[in-house]
Amino acid sequence: MTQDQFTYRVTWYPEDGEHVGLCAEFPSLSWLAATPEGALAGIRRIVAEAVGDMEANGEKVLPANLDWLT
Repeated sequence: MTQDQFTYRVTWYPEDGEHVGLCAEFPSLSWLAATPEGALAGIRRIVAEAVGDMEANGEKVLPANLDWLT
């Protein structure tokens, strides 16, 4: 599974004056960056790390829109 199978959002975060990258399937993860592109790259990278850790531990990882398959 790759990080491309998830839902991402980048928005402005006025409290920090930066863009924040979010992933709908991993609501506890976020990434702040000066640019929208940096925020997207950052959140994709940490999602990939989280998925890798989950797979290494034998956990099943499915995007939220495919939960009905389980």
